[in-house]
Amino acid sequence: MRALPPGARAYILCAVLAAAACVTPALTDSGTPWTAVLLLAALYLGCELLKVCPLLGGRVPEGIGSFFPVVLAAVLLLPPAAAALVALPGGLAGTVVQRPARMRRVWHGAQQATAAWVAGRTYGLLHGPATLGGGPSTGSGPPVGPADFPVALLPATAAAVAFCLVLTALDGGILIAAERRPAATAWRGLLSSSLAPHCVHGLAGLMMAVMWRSSYGPPAALLVLLPMYISCWVFAQYHRERGAHQATIRALVQAVDIKDRYTRGHSERVGQASTMIARELGMTEDRLETVRIAGILHDVGKLGVPTRLLRKDGPLTPQERRIIELHPEYGHEMVRGIGFLGEARSAILHHHERVDGSGYPYGLTGEQIPVLARVVAVADAFDAMTSTRSYSRARPVPVALAELERCAGAQFDPSMVRALVDAIGRTGWHPVVTSDEDLQVIPAGAAAAGMPGPVPGPVPGPGPGPVPGPGPRPSALAGMPEQGSRTVAPVAPPGRVPAVPGPAGGSGPDADPGGAGG
Repeated sequence: MRALPPGARAYILCAVLAAAACVTPALTDSGTPWTAVLLLAALYLGCELLKVCPLLGGRVPEGIGSFFPVVLAAVLLLPPAAAALVALPGGLAGTVVQRPARMRRVWHGAQQATAAWVAGRTYGLLHGPATLGGGPSTGSGPPVGPADFPVALLPATAAAVAFCLVLTALDGGILIAAERRPAATAWRGLLSSSLAPHCVHGLAGLMMAVMWRSSYGPPAALLVLLPMYISCWVFAQYHRERGAHQATIRALVQAVDIKDRYTRGHSERVGQASTMIARELGMTEDRLETVRIAGILHDVGKLGVPTRLLRKDGPLTPQERRIIELHPEYGHEMVRGIGFLGEARSAILHHHERVDGSGYPYGLTGEQIPVLARVVAVADAFDAMTSTRSYSRARPVPVALAELERCAGAQFDPSMVRALVDAIGRTGWHPVVTSDEDLQVIPAGAAAAGMPGPVPGPVPGPGPGPVPGPGPRPSALAGMPEQGSRTVAPVAPPGRVPAVPGPAGGSGPDADPGGAGG
């Protein structure tokens, strides 16, 4: 209580008074169906206590949330005040993680009781009780007739939406009062994330109410409740495991970023560019997520590379280069036991292979290279060229794309390069992580602006000084703005296929022998 600001205390007190006003008529009305009230309240309380039952060994995930089908069934079966009374015990007994626990439980009980009352009033105004088979909404006695479907869906859905709106409104208010959030952002995302689950719970509550008022009576309602509860448990378990997966990925990426400060944010951007390529190729949503993870974790093997090599400014010796080239295998070994990565593991291992067979670690060619590895290779090279490192300055996006096109068929899969060019030409390039000051943002449609292509200029050569070289040949995005004065891509030696430099620009830690990287 002491941790709450005075405004939050007053807000909670108002919610408690409102809840008291909602449940008082049920306590004073001699017509309250106490049997149904007590049964539903005990059922809701049992669902909430089941989550913390020691007999389950703590295996019920915290994300399961409140089990509202029972409350919404009470809204459909009972008068509004009685439905509010049903919500109180479960709300007061709900799981609370943060302190002050007692105050949070009181808040949840008051919030749910108020929402149940409003939902009950909404249901009554739409003549919902008559659609359950006629007669008063007492929760007892045989129905006059069968439930009227699909007419019964409308008032039940309206009641569930009203229940959700009240909870959302009260949640936003407490965020303003307790956490001092701006009113403009307090409700952001609350309704969109909770409306669909509440409607599903409302449908389950309707089925439960119909079975309750059928000739089979309340025991039949459990036939709806039990599978619904199991479904909620499984869904929460899935989200808990997904959260653990995401935490694992974040920890690995943060470890790489801490070790190599010059590539901070590189992993997320490669994941973003890889997703753009995969979406352009028409991959399914499940595979898009796998591609994104592969892009994010492609350099995790650098955790096994000495830091002095990752941060070295000058050229690498042949021995140092061989050590650097082990990082895909290091990465594959690190994630080999993480089952949820699936196809992403092969992309981590093979993202430095070249379609002409001169890449590493195994020298695979063409279709031998996994599809996801070919996607990540293009995304990796693109971000390496368009962000500043300790050993090279960022290049304009059009120059990077032109260089990728020039190396298509030798170093990169042409279809992957074309997919990235088309995706950036249509949607632009908006990096999700912009930790480097030289990262570029390209708006959508910039390719059609009719601007001239990159101007030839000095490029970094293998020696101490710059050497002149021609600019890249025009590409599909040559008309995009250059976002400032940059150097253009280096020119390959005579007799060698032009190669896109890796993040080391042909001389730093991530370059391939002979200047071929990725």
